Amino acid sequence: MSRAAELAEVLETADSLAIVCHDNPDPDCLASALALEAIALDRGLEDVTIAYGGEISHQQNRAFVNMLSISLEHVADVSLDDYDCIAFVDHTRSGSNTEVATSVVPDIVVDHHPDDPGNVTFGDVRTEYGATATIFVEYLEELAVETTTRLASALLFALHRERLDFVREPTRREYEAALALYPDADLEILEQLYGSAFSPGTLDAIGRAIATRKRRGSSMVASAGKTAETDALPQAADYLLNLEGVDTVLVYGIVDDAIRISGRSIDPRVHIGNALVDGFDELGDVGGHHDMAGGRIELGLFGDEADDTEELLSFVDGRLTRRFFDALNLDGEDAQR
Repeated sequence: MSRAAELAEVLETADSLAIVCHDNPDPDCLASALALEAIALDRGLEDVTIAYGGEISHQQNRAFVNMLSISLEHVADVSLDDYDCIAFVDHTRSGSNTEVATSVVPDIVVDHHPDDPGNVTFGDVRTEYGATATIFVEYLEELAVETTTRLASALLFALHRERLDFVREPTRREYEAALALYPDADLEILEQLYGSAFSPGTLDAIGRAIATRKRRGSSMVASAGKTAETDALPQAADYLLNLEGVDTVLVYGIVDDAIRISGRSIDPRVHIGNALVDGFDELGDVGGHHDMAGGRIELGLFGDEADDTEELLSFVDGRLTRRFFDALNLDGEDAQR
């Protein structure tokens, strides 16, 4: 039996399904949730809810939800105990990049990130794939589920965003999935999504990261300051990678009661996910891929060391910068702009 058939078999035994996205979901997560919803509806389920934690702050992600009319509920407003089946897409475990309580064990896990889903009824984690959306494109094809224009557009945009227009280490499967989706996708919608405007808060956070950047060799650390725009951090990291001679970037910011970090690297010698684990694993929940990673560190003792935001940022900067450069074995070099 194929993995797609196994998934369908699990869904056919349920009357209701809660699809849980990770916190601050991106298009790969949201499009995968839409694909799983389509498969579930095709299998006769009528009660399907898509839930998420955190917030949707990236301007393209907000446009993605609005333009594709994605019905979402915040996980805090959903009683997961009321559902026969719980599915995690684009993440694997409760308590890791999700507000869902650690006591919740999903029935279904589909992901491409390197993590162990544990003992679940159906788990399909393919780290050799470049996007979770790619896995769902294969499911849709194998199960002969209709790929509507809406769903094809969502999945195709997800593949572009997750692999940065197919230049950030896509696999052959991403190209094959995109080719399968292309005939049914609405290219005008994709063009509008790429043209989504920055919010003032995002622009301010990126500007602060540019102004505060510190460089050692080809690596850089920057602060986005205190911001409500969580998604501004990866955007700032991607932007700073455009600086000549820079191949590895860490951007951090204070969001609510935590320090959020986002790392990027185009240096084949650097596994940015491992670098964040080496530098910050004892402080919080961090990790990721060879080229992109992130995490969350509770303010904890950091918050007791300062009376105002600027003093707190200065305190955090010293410790995060040192830990990151140490993890990259750059502690002996002088910082520069």
